[in-house]
Amino acid sequence: MPVMEGKAMLFKYLGGVDCVPICLDTKDPDKIIETVRLIAPSFGGINLEDISNPKCFDILDELRADCKIPVWHDDQQGTATVEVAGAINAMKLVGKNFQDANVTVVGAGAASLAIARLLLATGFKPEHLCMCDSTGILNIARDDLDEAHKLKREIADKTNGAGKSGGLKEAMEGADLVIAASKPGPGTIPAEYIDLMADDPVVFATANPVPEIWPWEAKEHGCKVFATGRSDFPNQVNNSMGFPAIFRGVLDVRAKTITDEMCIAAATELARCAEEKGLTEEYIIPNMSEEEVFPREAAAVAMKAIEQGVARIKTSYKEEHDRAAEIIGRSRKLTKHMMDYGYIRKYVEPRA
Repeated sequence: MPVMEGKAMLFKYLGGVDCVPICLDTKDPDKIIETVRLIAPSFGGINLEDISNPKCFDILDELRADCKIPVWHDDQQGTATVEVAGAINAMKLVGKNFQDANVTVVGAGAASLAIARLLLATGFKPEHLCMCDSTGILNIARDDLDEAHKLKREIADKTNGAGKSGGLKEAMEGADLVIAASKPGPGTIPAEYIDLMADDPVVFATANPVPEIWPWEAKEHGCKVFATGRSDFPNQVNNSMGFPAIFRGVLDVRAKTITDEMCIAAATELARCAEEKGLTEEYIIPNMSEEEVFPREAAAVAMKAIEQGVARIKTSYKEEHDRAAEIIGRSRKLTKHMMDYGYIRKYVEPRA
């Protein structure tokens, strides 16, 4: 519950979205689906959290098909949106065309599979993408990808044009970009594997609390751009830059769903905001302190929803931008006042 309450706070502070944390005492997919169906009429949208792979995919698919409001799994779609935004700008920074880049995704959980899907939808070529799970590279020769791993099988069937086989070492050979959402490190990615990548390699090591490889280790082996999921390192690739603004946009136009194209619109706007400010090796994506980014992202999502015919309300980009900016600004001011008056306790560093 404290984790869900924290998530609700981020929804409110960053997106102006009123959120009710609801924890379910079950891991049964049918019970989760039925519960969400029953409570959906009370809400404008549903954010699913911490549902394991592979059942998270079936749960999301069923609820998106049945519910008349947006149902979203942040561990999948939110993470993928922000990773794609970072990937777009990282490739620009190293002077490579992202559609021609060789990408290796390390891990094959909910986040990794969603990242791969959204990368492909954004324009990364499937033959240039390689995914590696704990068993090895996903390829058509794998005989362990049964019905329970059907999404892994789909990835194996359409990617890995180079026909790679083996493990992580072989998967990273020649890669321009490695995106890892796997087992926390250190040492999950050996530093010497960076030497096997292409010139000016880019590495996103997003496991928390410890990334798959430390940034200084990667830099010592020639990594050009390094990102993590942590706020105490440069280039935090964190889904908090996605879900609050995306929900602001879909709620404002009463969207019926959140499509991959809407996620791509959010990722593209995030990338554009950072590019306008000026890309560097330590700044490829906006951070949570950049308040002006969230209304822009919300407006981009709202416009895509209208374009795709899934919005119940039509508006202009400027109207939605100004509406989102006013709502988010009010939420931030409210939070500050509540902290000033002691209703929200200010964070104090714990004593050693």
